[in-house]
Amino acid sequence: MTLALRFAIGSIGVGVLVLAVKLAAYLVTGSIALLSDALETVVNIAAALAASMAIWLGEKPADANHPYGHHKAEYLSAVLEGVLIVVAALLIFREAYLGFVRHTQPDLSAAGLGLGALAGVINAAWAWMLIRVGRRARSPALLADGRHLFTDVFSSVGVLAGLLLARVTGWAFLDPALAVLVGLGILWTGWELTRGSLSGLMDEAVEPSLLAQIRRTIEAEGVGAIEAHDLRTRRAGRATFIDFHLVVPGTMSVSDAHDICDRIERALREATPELMISIHVEPDNKAKHSGIIVV
Repeated sequence: MTLALRFAIGSIGVGVLVLAVKLAAYLVTGSIALLSDALETVVNIAAALAASMAIWLGEKPADANHPYGHHKAEYLSAVLEGVLIVVAALLIFREAYLGFVRHTQPDLSAAGLGLGALAGVINAAWAWMLIRVGRRARSPALLADGRHLFTDVFSSVGVLAGLLLARVTGWAFLDPALAVLVGLGILWTGWELTRGSLSGLMDEAVEPSLLAQIRRTIEAEGVGAIEAHDLRTRRAGRATFIDFHLVVPGTMSVSDAHDICDRIERALREATPELMISIHVEPDNKAKHSGIIVV
């Protein structure tokens, strides 16, 4: 079991623990804002389940039906997480509306607020770990889960601060009002996650800084070739796909051209792991005198 998959499964257990703590805080206080915080944790658990399945599937090796691997499965889980966040926001808006209508005053005891704070601390620690491991493993699913948990932490802090104010002032309307703010915040998070995942599904190119690094590596390691053109890149989960045409002198042997390709591929993989590289070698009469000029 890989590191990314272990942490994805761990998120399920952490989510269940945090949900139990937040529900206890809600039961103690009767606060709609704390209930909205708990509803978001239900989404966290569902998303962790989806992320675990996606990472497990994405790590399966390429096969006859999927010759380029299963890397894009992680993007599907991130899209699903965005959709689930929107569903949670709608449930929160419903509870907030009922709170405005009923005008109920929550019991904002120190025990209830303390439980809410404990849930936030657990989430913050786990979110930090997920983002750290997600970057190391280059896992979009873990990164999405970690960033979502951090938004949960920020909303929890805002809810607790608002409830403390409501306790001091006695303003009951602050409880459902805070729930509305939580709902709006996670709606924005859902949009950001969905948009980022769709860009991966649509085969967007790598970021400009990495593209510039790839071009410099090809130029530096392509000694003996003439140029490289039609460079294309795309992301698929943790894998990065690169393909380009490498123009060599027409009199160069196949063995020498192959050595240049090996040198370029080796240097690219040292800088960026999990690369899928395809190089099409062409004779000098195919030169476009554009792209990456080696000599």
